[in-house]
Amino acid sequence: MFGYRPDGRRLKDVDPIVQITPYLMPMRCDAQVFLQHNLDYEKMSRYIAAKSREGEKITFMNIIVASYVRAVAHHPEVNRFIFNKQYYSRNNCSVSYVALKDPQNPESVETTVRILFDLTDTIFDVRDRMDHAVENARATEDGDFVIRLARAVLKVPGAATFLVNGVKLLDRYGLMPGILTRELPFYSGLFMTNNGSIGLPSPLHHIYNFGDVSLFMGMGGVQKEAFVEADGRTRMRRWLPLGITADERVCSGAHYAAFFAEVMHSIANPEELETPPEEVKFDKDVEYHVPKVEKQPG
Repeated sequence: MFGYRPDGRRLKDVDPIVQITPYLMPMRCDAQVFLQHNLDYEKMSRYIAAKSREGEKITFMNIIVASYVRAVAHHPEVNRFIFNKQYYSRNNCSVSYVALKDPQNPESVETTVRILFDLTDTIFDVRDRMDHAVENARATEDGDFVIRLARAVLKVPGAATFLVNGVKLLDRYGLMPGILTRELPFYSGLFMTNNGSIGLPSPLHHIYNFGDVSLFMGMGGVQKEAFVEADGRTRMRRWLPLGITADERVCSGAHYAAFFAEVMHSIANPEELETPPEEVKFDKDVEYHVPKVEKQPG
């Protein structure tokens, strides 16, 4: 209300052509744009193996999330969202994704984590935050906040409908309690899913109308294809498919193009993520920082 929300601040200086789009496409499902990228599995694997020999464990998810964080540091326009046809700058850099409580059991109960990042984070900082969040979620015996809330609400007939409708109404006018925007995974700049870990292809996932997620990425299982080298020899190449769904209303196509170009460059060159960015950009009057995760003594 009055330009402020627990998860962001209203923007007024927005390109008129961009600003009119929520009136033409009121819901996120109206404005979904789908993209597909093939990531160089061989190059990413070599980097992961090299870091492993140095005693640093890095995963494919770490590389993708770190690339997203680095691109947001240079392109804050993509880290915006729309509510009630108004533009807001998100006051955090956040990523949500689903993890199995028991990674060795594909039938294990799922838990959702929402992680805040600092725009100066390196790939090692991103890795530490992700590991810390997943460890905490798996250590919670009675489930995360979302599971506990859903379990409690579903015990009362009709309570779920009443609660969801009430929350949507509050959210529309920026009156959502801060604890919900902090805990619910639907209030993140990026929602990710690793379908490759359960043997599924990369999805072009819908963006939820509930919450403020404006970008969804889905990674699939490793794919193989034959290609002909310059000398005429044929060999197999492996790649990781990445499905992307974006809310086209958030910013101009030029901003999206620059953002995704940097994401793909960082994924292809993850060693550049080992040092903090030389420059970080924020929207006007929206600057945020997150303390580094303290490493536990091993």
